[in-house]
Amino acid sequence: MKQFILFAGFSILICATSCKTVQKTSVLDFNAEAFTTQTLKVNDKEIKVRAYENISYVENPVDTIYQKMNIYIPAEYFENKTINGYSADNAPIFFPNQIGGYMPGNPGTAINNGKGMGGMQSGPTTIAQALAKGYVVASAGARGRTFKTGKAPAAIVDLKAAVRYLKFNDKKMAGDANKIISNGTSAGGALSALLGATGNNKDYEPYLKALGAADATDDIFAVSAYCPITNLDHADMAYEWQFNGVNDYKKIDISMLDYNVQRKEVSGTLSANEINVSNQLKAAFPEYVNSLQLKDANGNLLQLDKDGNGNFKELVKSYVIASAQKTLDKGTDLSALKWLTIENGKITALDFDGYVRYMERMKTPPAFDALDLSSGENQLFGNETTDSRHFTKFALANTTKQGGIAEEKTIKMMNPMYYIGTQGTTTTKHWRIRHGTKDKDTGLGISVLLATLLQNNGYDVNLELPWDRPHSGDYDLDELFTWIDKTTK
Repeated sequence: MKQFILFAGFSILICATSCKTVQKTSVLDFNAEAFTTQTLKVNDKEIKVRAYENISYVENPVDTIYQKMNIYIPAEYFENKTINGYSADNAPIFFPNQIGGYMPGNPGTAINNGKGMGGMQSGPTTIAQALAKGYVVASAGARGRTFKTGKAPAAIVDLKAAVRYLKFNDKKMAGDANKIISNGTSAGGALSALLGATGNNKDYEPYLKALGAADATDDIFAVSAYCPITNLDHADMAYEWQFNGVNDYKKIDISMLDYNVQRKEVSGTLSANEINVSNQLKAAFPEYVNSLQLKDANGNLLQLDKDGNGNFKELVKSYVIASAQKTLDKGTDLSALKWLTIENGKITALDFDGYVRYMERMKTPPAFDALDLSSGENQLFGNETTDSRHFTKFALANTTKQGGIAEEKTIKMMNPMYYIGTQGTTTTKHWRIRHGTKDKDTGLGISVLLATLLQNNGYDVNLELPWDRPHSGDYDLDELFTWIDKTTK
């Protein structure tokens, strides 16, 4: 029986017997009952999972297509079973993104749907294989550069919001939100690294607040980054430091089909003007490297002279040599590669110029901040009124098309190098970075600089350059999952 008493102009509800407490619900509350059951086949074994798909991870989305997340949980966890030593309470949360070329990315699916980075994948998806290892998987979509609302820093803000959703709902869903491992390739690898480097930094707070992100932290446990296209405001210099003098190129023309990157190879030779640009960018790289004051494992300051030589170059070479040695030890014949010196089964030297000619140049200078504002990265740094803008002072000074330059803070927010180990930031402790020795989408120095800065700040870093591997990711999932198990258990 319910009675209302009017008192001083206010109506008060009195429960003569009992009243049910009405709890306010939010779009950010995880609904454990809103799932479908999916059956996946991985390595001839069928596994059942609960699929929670198309979850909105912010209260005020500006994009109802990409600001969604799919969460998959092994069904055995709802039967109090364990998988690979994990249970519903302690299973790590694998957090892969499907972003390529800084384009908008759909949330990943456990079943192939052709919407991932690069299109249809043969065999079980990365998500399906992760579920078979006992991980909970959460894959968030994110806005991209082709939309006015998707310019920098939209993509990283979206991923942070998704992490906050997972942490906000940690007690309501299976998996340990204190053990989120991000994973991505190319631009997705860059965003994975950026997510790990910038945990809880206040620079992103106004953007997260505007979206209605959950009231939680956004730092993560570990980062897996394949060939990260990162450190964009210094990537042009790093590219020409590596490829300067290699004037023939096989350029990749990029087009889009249903927001999937389509690549077509086009051959050419650098013009006299492009060679001049290459020379200028190469000459600028040593000053940047030297300014970082990085040290090698023995405490020696890593430097380059005005010609681009020095112990930082030797460090980059050491990673290539280690990769070649690992391949040689497996029985691969490398004797045809005359730029390698092999003595008694050991690689004792590497001719860097010969190696770079073997790699072949792919991009024309500047590789990222195009003087005519034609690159995808130029579009990334656009805004609501200008589709494409510069993000380096060099390109702005030499531009052939007026568009202006992005704000300094926006450029900063897309580069993990500015945040690692800084006050007010919770940088991820565990890092796994892979950049193939045949990957020429960005310079090798970019990944080496990232790894070295992390190491200098005391973080656990596993950097390798897989032999002859081109620009790609998720090619060594067994090794990745072994690393995750070792790191989380």
